[in-house]
Amino acid sequence: MQKFSTIEQVKYWLLKQSPVADEARSKALKQVEAAMNCIVPVGVARRAFAAAARSAGFIPENLVVHAARRAS
Repeated sequence: MQKFSTIEQVKYWLLKQSPVADEARSKALKQVEAAMNCIVPVGVARRAFAAAARSAGFIPENLVVHAARRAS
């Protein structure tokens, strides 16, 4: 599990830690940089980042907890 508390952490993860370099990652990186420059709202960058994370195979924590409860 990975938690991000700053937009700089998100940008670093997209640049250096993302396991895939696909269109979703590229779009997220552009949106994060735009948000850092106050061109788009942070929510736009957040949604693009979530899409990139899903594209890379990650799932939100709340879905992991929900799936674990159903399995037990």
